[in-house]
Amino acid sequence: MNITLMDKFILFPLIFFAGFVDSIAGGGGLISLPAYLFIGLPSHNALATNKLSSSIGTIISVTRYANNKAIIFEIGFFSVIFSFIGSFLGAKLAMFIPDNILKIILSILIPLAAILIFFRHNKDSSDKVIDYKAVKTIIISCLIGFFIGMYDGFFGPGTGTFLIITYVSFLSLDHVKASGTAKIVNLASNISALTAFILGGKVLFSIGLPAAIFGIAGHWVGSGLALKKGSKIIKPVILIVLILLFIKIISDII
Repeated sequence: MNITLMDKFILFPLIFFAGFVDSIAGGGGLISLPAYLFIGLPSHNALATNKLSSSIGTIISVTRYANNKAIIFEIGFFSVIFSFIGSFLGAKLAMFIPDNILKIILSILIPLAAILIFFRHNKDSSDKVIDYKAVKTIIISCLIGFFIGMYDGFFGPGTGTFLIITYVSFLSLDHVKASGTAKIVNLASNISALTAFILGGKVLFSIGLPAAIFGIAGHWVGSGLALKKGSKIIKPVILIVLILLFIKIISDII
């Protein structure tokens, strides 16, 4: 493909911004995937190349969150396993149920999720002792991974955002640990999809690798801000992602 210098001037800043958003609240694909499509990549190549740059960037976020002990691996481990199961079933389900039904449901649920985040006053959970090895915690972690994974396999956009919301709402994680833990689930999913795309020869490395550098920078800046500012930065960015997702779904329905 002939990617011009102007195309790169458009693409690379958007990939940086996507990495920035994704590292904080998930949902970076709502920015990066349209960016690849905008410069003229065919849809399969855009999906595949987006997975390359986002996977590399997510590794940076995971590393920063892990170094700052902001990932609950006991929760993430079970969520990862069951997200694979859920994603597989979700993909199968997508073959039988029109996605318009899910889009209509989401167009109702997304504003409710935004209201929940906006009006929810979380108690400071940094001092709260949570037994991550408790049977109840493990079961909830599995259910979150399964159902969010099913959503990812069926539809996809905003998966990381919904992981953060459910970790905060059902496991009482603070926003930083919820964001960090969501990243390892995202990373596992991204690597799985990327492997399939590479084997299928759909990844455009000549575009994806330079874009990944900007994605890395975005993830580095975003994860640093999330670790420093906590819910003060995470909650507003989650709301922005939900608004973008809502606009996308409504435009698809219309």
